[in-house]
Amino acid sequence: MCGIIGIIGKDEVAERLVDGLKRLEYRGYDSAGVATVHDGAIERRRAEGKLSNLVTELRDEPLPGTIGIAHTRWATHGAPTTSNAHPHATREVALVHNGIIENFKPLREELIARGRVFDSQTDTEVVAHLVSELVEKGAAPQEAVAQVLPRLHGAFALAILFRSHPDILIGARLGSPLVVGYGEGETFLGSDALALAPLTQRISYLEEGDWVVITKDGAEIFDKDNNPVERPITISGVTGELISKGNHRHYMLKEIYEQPVVVAQTLRSYLRRMEDQVSLPIPDFDLGGIRRVTIVACGTSFYAGMVAKYWFEQFARVPVDIDVASEFRYRAPVMEEGGLMIVISQSGETADTLAALRHARAEGQKIAAVVNVPTSTMAREADLLLPTHAGPEIGVASTKAFTCQLAVLAAFAANLARAKGRLDAKAEKELVRHLAEAPAALNAALAYDESIEGMAHLVASARDVLYLGRGPDYPLALEGALKLKEISYIHAEGYAAGEMKHGPIALIDDQVPVIVLAPSGPLFEKTVSNMQEVQARGGKVVLVSDYDGVQAAGEGCMATITMPKVHPLIAPMVYAVPVQLLAYHVAVAKGTDVDQPRNLAKSVTVE
Repeated sequence: MCGIIGIIGKDEVAERLVDGLKRLEYRGYDSAGVATVHDGAIERRRAEGKLSNLVTELRDEPLPGTIGIAHTRWATHGAPTTSNAHPHATREVALVHNGIIENFKPLREELIARGRVFDSQTDTEVVAHLVSELVEKGAAPQEAVAQVLPRLHGAFALAILFRSHPDILIGARLGSPLVVGYGEGETFLGSDALALAPLTQRISYLEEGDWVVITKDGAEIFDKDNNPVERPITISGVTGELISKGNHRHYMLKEIYEQPVVVAQTLRSYLRRMEDQVSLPIPDFDLGGIRRVTIVACGTSFYAGMVAKYWFEQFARVPVDIDVASEFRYRAPVMEEGGLMIVISQSGETADTLAALRHARAEGQKIAAVVNVPTSTMAREADLLLPTHAGPEIGVASTKAFTCQLAVLAAFAANLARAKGRLDAKAEKELVRHLAEAPAALNAALAYDESIEGMAHLVASARDVLYLGRGPDYPLALEGALKLKEISYIHAEGYAAGEMKHGPIALIDDQVPVIVLAPSGPLFEKTVSNMQEVQARGGKVVLVSDYDGVQAAGEGCMATITMPKVHPLIAPMVYAVPVQLLAYHVAVAKGTDVDQPRNLAKSVTVE
């Protein structure tokens, strides 16, 4: 959600700033802009819509300058118009902002009462005026920022330019990530390491409440109490090559095809194949003493958590609560002593999930974080870090992060079961063997891409689509419906198959495709029975099953998708592939923006 990049150095920055924004497009945005300082003045170029519009602005009116900031905005306060696009500026300062200033209305009223004139409807512009007001009265930039930051309530990452001080940039973060990058004779600010990947690998992650003054020669970092502090410089390991589409049409398709490899490299961190054991980086707390697990996440990560609930309760016999992160704190949850919260997030910065983590921490819970960014805020605040090793995920609709989350959660469930005395060596060996089969099974599932593409038109013309599944396939039905909604804009819903007769079956007619996820196994017959209830009412069924399942129940279906026959443990990972590919090909058939669907952001860093 929104993206920031800032550069101060020795060469012209505008073109490199735009290149940085291109690497941040995956976060989601609806406008973009750049500002520099040149010849004693702040210059800006802003545009609605895609970055190509900003590129056109810059081609027609180039921006000189060796210091600058740039931003992709996902609208929160104010419509996605040019006047609301960042950077916001006064005569003295220009700034960009990720997050939300919750108390912007009283601050805005206060500023208007003092004669300040606003050009936008955003919450961000109040920060520009507050800082500018102090600078105009003679305050140094550092002094002005130090006075303004405590007045801001909410979540923010800021990058600020000063007309009269073209030799510094100031950044600040509270609840929204910001990194400092170190180059040779130049220094950088960015929303994440990916924004800075081609510029530098040497990165410092600002901690909560930090603010930083950067020059071309380095950075001086202060904590929330304005004390100078040092933050370690790490090597990010993120390169520009990681975000190439390769020979794929879209990032989403590339990331779907990466799943066998990234799931394999994720499992490599959690399985000891020689000993047939699960191995986790368990810190100094008693995993066997965990009495209850609470899983909190948003969107696709929430559905991964729903699958994990089955595993934790089946293998470890530990009760599991699962909550949508945005609702968790507001129901006054009862947190038992000896409880463990598992937060799941691709970015590790999701605001709702981070707030839930901190609430659980205050309630005395241990925290485990399943994240794709091991340097993220959640990773740093957790007792137990469980990285997914999926690599950068650029497509807004999550694919490979989801399957890697499932791989980690399955391994964690096995480890907890062993710690609780519920998993003997023989059962653990079997479980490890099945998990190790997942990459090959994912690869086999990808072989059906062409057949899925061939039947996508049957779904693309629909206004409504239903997905059905039982057991762990029920969360997969929810995930399939979410994917279709996200990128094709078709209304879709996922249901537990047995719930159809309790209301949703009223929706069935010959215009509503029904996607049924039914691998052969103990739940197959009951799922097929529900499927036949749909067919009896004219529903057009697409059956997703293995060869045995398709042979047993494929007759009368509008289409079938045949998956490899796999153990139930890894079926959720494998069956993620057809629902991802179906959503992808339907979206392509409809001509929607697959990688950057409307209204969506990759990393949601505001509540």
